[in-house]
Amino acid sequence: MGRFILHRLLQAVPVLLVVITATFFLVRAAPGGPFSAEKAVPPAVLKALEARYQLDQPVFQQYLSYLGDLGQGDLGPSFRFPGRSVNEMIQAGLPATAELGLYALIISMLLGSTAGVIAALKPNTAQDYIPMSAAMIGICMPSFLLGPVLMLIFGIWLEMLPVSGWGQTPGDKILPAITLGSTYAAYIARITRGGMLEILSQDYIRTARAKGLSTPRIVIVHALRSGITPVISFLGPAIAGLIAGSFVVESIFQIPGLGRFYIQAAFNRDYTMVLGTTIFFSVLIVIFNLLADLLLVWLNPRLRGGKS
Repeated sequence: MGRFILHRLLQAVPVLLVVITATFFLVRAAPGGPFSAEKAVPPAVLKALEARYQLDQPVFQQYLSYLGDLGQGDLGPSFRFPGRSVNEMIQAGLPATAELGLYALIISMLLGSTAGVIAALKPNTAQDYIPMSAAMIGICMPSFLLGPVLMLIFGIWLEMLPVSGWGQTPGDKILPAITLGSTYAAYIARITRGGMLEILSQDYIRTARAKGLSTPRIVIVHALRSGITPVISFLGPAIAGLIAGSFVVESIFQIPGLGRFYIQAAFNRDYTMVLGTTIFFSVLIVIFNLLADLLLVWLNPRLRGGKS
């Protein structure tokens, strides 16, 4: 297991380096700069700002300097928020983003797994078609459409839930979490159905039925652990998708998380903020993919002897 973890971490190093390099040069290739604004900056002031943030140096020299600072854990100062570092802004926005992602993951796992199991118990019947049709709708409806629809129905028409904010009024976390988690609940439902159909057709399941065990006991005790194995494999990419999807959801519901900071940084050409947030999310994706693989190995001991 230790060699497996070390091997995966060593694989992550070149991946992160490619992400850092590509992002660094792409943001600088975009038109304009971090100090471009509607009101023109005097040339002397612009020159002083560029010297302060080392933007007057050759791009490759800036790249090497950034890598040196990054090696010390310093993501640099924000160009558009004087006096604040990227590290401080990530620390400020991370709690809301992490909480939103956690709620969305719980919703997607509960709804998706339940719908998939229910559909697998009676395939090719109404009990199968209804949840799978709902899952297909969830897959096809993007969060930037689902969010406003939920806001319109539950916030404006029914006046049941607030449509913006985070932790300011009761219930303001419900709609964002549902919006972010619904798409992945749909994917998990379809994956769970496929896994459970395969497991429920195994000989030991038929033996359990022949012994007179109840359907809930067969599903929960004998089938579910193996049936959700494909879902565990999907968790790494799913969490990565939840992180990326939070950018849109946070903007729709005005949540003060990393997603809003990232979008503002992209529009403002805040190079260090874009870079820092991208690196931070890339590291999270690597970590969550590794955790998903470890959980998969734990659930399926036969994989422990295999090669990574």
